[in-house]
Amino acid sequence: MAAIGFDNEKYLHIQSQHINERIAKFGGKLYLEFGGKLFDDYHASRVLPGFEPDSKLKMLLQLKDRVEIVIAINSSDIEKNKLRGDLGITYDLDVIRLIDCFRSIGLYVGSVVMTRFSGQTTVVAYQKRLESLGVKVYRHYSIDGYPSDIVKIVSDEGYGKNEYIETSRELVVITAPGPGSGKMATCLSQLYHEHKRGVQAGYAKFETFPVWNLPLTHPVNLAYEAATADLKDVNMIDPFHLDAYGETAVNYNRDVEIYPVVKAMLEKILGTCPYKSPTDMGVNMVGNCIIDNETTVLASRQEILRRYYTALCDQRNGKVSDDVVLKLELLMKKAGITPENRSVIAPALQKAALTGSPAVALELPDKTIVTGRTSELLGASAALLLNALKALAGIDDKIHLISPTIIEPIQHLKTEHLGNRNPRLHTDEALIALSISAATDETASLAMEQLNKLRGCELHSSVILSSVDEKVFRRLGINLTCEPAYQ
Repeated sequence: MAAIGFDNEKYLHIQSQHINERIAKFGGKLYLEFGGKLFDDYHASRVLPGFEPDSKLKMLLQLKDRVEIVIAINSSDIEKNKLRGDLGITYDLDVIRLIDCFRSIGLYVGSVVMTRFSGQTTVVAYQKRLESLGVKVYRHYSIDGYPSDIVKIVSDEGYGKNEYIETSRELVVITAPGPGSGKMATCLSQLYHEHKRGVQAGYAKFETFPVWNLPLTHPVNLAYEAATADLKDVNMIDPFHLDAYGETAVNYNRDVEIYPVVKAMLEKILGTCPYKSPTDMGVNMVGNCIIDNETTVLASRQEILRRYYTALCDQRNGKVSDDVVLKLELLMKKAGITPENRSVIAPALQKAALTGSPAVALELPDKTIVTGRTSELLGASAALLLNALKALAGIDDKIHLISPTIIEPIQHLKTEHLGNRNPRLHTDEALIALSISAATDETASLAMEQLNKLRGCELHSSVILSSVDEKVFRRLGINLTCEPAYQ
């Protein structure tokens, strides 16, 4: 069983309790800017073993009767068909997906706000589409001089021109399909309108990382910097918090830089700023739920290495600049790690050198390393997958889980009818063939039963994987890295 470093049940309890306290502080209504992913937060689950990917949703479900969700989307992102890199869908489609996901689990989605609206035709059409689905839509506009011209922003010529979002619950969560969607501006605009209506309301931020009450160079915080290396985010000591309380707290550069502006806006809207530092604005309790520091340290170091190899491959594909790789190398030095700290790298490279063809290595839960090589029937990834399942099931390595009589017709289909030059089976094809074999073969059926044991395993490939193999490994929950080289 994998080591646990994070108490998820404690987190659900104290996080919801802390948000309740913040709601009460402002007299009964809170606009909560929700950063990061509400669904499938796999980064958090990797660096904090025990943190469940849907923990934030479960936490909100504990407040379900008090929560209303507003989704913000930048109008220019709609116009440009901006893509979510992790899902491969546009932001406008992701908003619809999020609405369906929230509603399917019983969370109330009140509306969608289109920020920086300037009459774009595509945005108007998108609004009509949402309204045809029964979704309320509001428009917020660009403000000249934002964010420095406080006098204009906090006036009827600034926030006052935005449409007031009608909400009915105490906790209004402002979320978005991605960064740059205008979540903070939406919260502050609503505070302006609420204050004019005589409604007591407040603002807070929910950001999981960096963890404010862990040291600046703790690997969990370094792993966050690694995850945002392309955004040029930098963790730093919050100077306002240090000055106000004489205590060190970790934040990141963008929050620290914007704090004086937010402070001035809150003072103009509310009469006084309720926060003495950007850290004060946060409600994150993750750091209070770490129960095994060493486990989280080891997990975070592996995440930094994974981010490094991902950047190397992206650099090879022309997706990131050299600066990103250099920053990750610096973070590796801060964390005291090298590629030698990733146990699957050396076996994969040794197998590739020995066979003269691509190879893959995977570490099983018991720390056993299995490898896969390229053959006439199977690609290296498919071979590795079958070898790993045999090892987990205690099946003799010499036994064929899939009969050649099943593989050969698949190869014939690929090369003779589908126009593929490579007859070898990819991982998805190997799994389909294995599932067919499992219908009549008890050994193959036993191997299939081991698939869930691969979740959380570490993998390294001597070459950049095909999109098919990469997608299958990720769906199985395997943490993978590749050498920045093509076959």
